[in-house]
Amino acid sequence: MVDLQGQFQGIKEEVNQSFEIVLESAAFINGPDVREFQKELEEYLSVKHVIPCANGTDALQICMMGLGLKPGDEVITADFTFAATVEVIALLGLTPVLVDVEEDTFNIDPKAIEKAITPRTKAIVPVHLFGQCANMDVIMDLAEKHNLFVIEDNAQAIGADHTCNDGTKKKAGTIGHVGATSFFPSKNLGCYGDGGAIFTNNDELAHTLRGIVNHGMYERYHHDVVGVNSRLDSLQAVVLRAKLPRLDEYNSKRREAAKKYNKAFSNQTNIKVPITVNGCDGICDTCDCHVFHQYTLRILSEKRDKLVQHLNENGVPCGVYYPIPLHQQKAYADGRYDESGFTVTNKLVKEVISLPMHTELDDEQISFITKLVIDFVNK
Repeated sequence: MVDLQGQFQGIKEEVNQSFEIVLESAAFINGPDVREFQKELEEYLSVKHVIPCANGTDALQICMMGLGLKPGDEVITADFTFAATVEVIALLGLTPVLVDVEEDTFNIDPKAIEKAITPRTKAIVPVHLFGQCANMDVIMDLAEKHNLFVIEDNAQAIGADHTCNDGTKKKAGTIGHVGATSFFPSKNLGCYGDGGAIFTNNDELAHTLRGIVNHGMYERYHHDVVGVNSRLDSLQAVVLRAKLPRLDEYNSKRREAAKKYNKAFSNQTNIKVPITVNGCDGICDTCDCHVFHQYTLRILSEKRDKLVQHLNENGVPCGVYYPIPLHQQKAYADGRYDESGFTVTNKLVKEVISLPMHTELDDEQISFITKLVIDFVNK
């Protein structure tokens, strides 16, 4: 699904030299490379504050802690996503409220958000799924109307652009009150272990978050807030510093691969290709509106599961993201939920399949993969 070995060849010398410097210095935690990466990511995202942390799940949890959410507060998020998003809500004693997604983008449905808002609602967590932004203009309007926080789960869309209604562009994760991302190795910007970061333009919130990630300390052994131990280590920062200047190139290669996939599948009635938003026709050439963390098809002929088996038998990795809706997971089942409220999610979990998507895909590989898919779906 991801060719990390191939990608490494392009940064091998730089990373190995930087590793050696860190190992010689023994500055493994909060070393100079962590601070430099923070500054470089702030510049790339045009955001005032980046707070590095240990992983993307921690990033989400720390955001909610920093905003002062209390047990019983309701937090609205998407039913069709990875469990980490709802996991941290439950861990903090908050009340998860899962809602349906849009059929075309896979992202959280603003209409479903509005229906779910109650006097107990305190925050919305839109997930920028598979590499493009949720409808942030409408979501931010809803948040302002109801005095809610917006926490962007940007684990899958680092580097993506969102074109606002006024024509300005902002990077995914920098639009809401605070954003969180993951640097898991398979991400568009991934390290070689676990890592994460938080983004915000709010000075006061940034100060609180910086304390939380380091045991609640601003001065050694002075614990001003309840905190956690969640720090990005220097070796991971080295990898991220090598990759960040190449992120736009990496994302461009993913978009080029997606174009070739789309072209191959263009006349297939039983295969629905992913779309891009912001009014782009096909896959945009002028902005990073979709950075294709995953290239996710919908198989409309009820052959999805057999296609997974067929691809695996022919040496082609694939993934089903996600096979079970969160509202049906044992850990998050809730009697308040009605299946009629999840018609899109319940359909998508039976149709979606993600094909290999990474910076090293070549024409021969794409041709082999698409022929396997087309021949099987049409037989």
